[in-house]
Amino acid sequence: MGKRLSMVFLTMILAIISLLLAAKNPTGPNTVSFDEPMGLLMSVGMLVVLFLPPLFLAFFNQLPLKIISAIYQGFIVLSFLVMIPIGFFIPSVSVILVAVLGTIISICSVIVTISAGRDKVEAVTN
Repeated sequence: MGKRLSMVFLTMILAIISLLLAAKNPTGPNTVSFDEPMGLLMSVGMLVVLFLPPLFLAFFNQLPLKIISAIYQGFIVLSFLVMIPIGFFIPSVSVILVAVLGTIISICSVIVTISAGRDKVEAVTN
């Protein structure tokens, strides 16, 4: 449980960092920026709310819930993967680095979610 919870929490921290990087360099009037702190706080709040299901599912060790959590985290992996070409379109090395790091951590989180607790189940059945 602790491994899965920490991996999902680390992924959420990286997503918040990417949101703050996006707020640092706004591209238009309808994007998140530091000039509108209420919009930025709402975006961070929405991001935390979107990470609540995998955080909540990390407490359970049943296989169906682990599969649901892994699928949900797969969508997070896809969102970090989409950020990599965006970092190339806007020449920002920091966005690219956070996106690559977020992708790697998210993929590791999916692997940990699926494989965590497997050795305990095998020990009980033997």
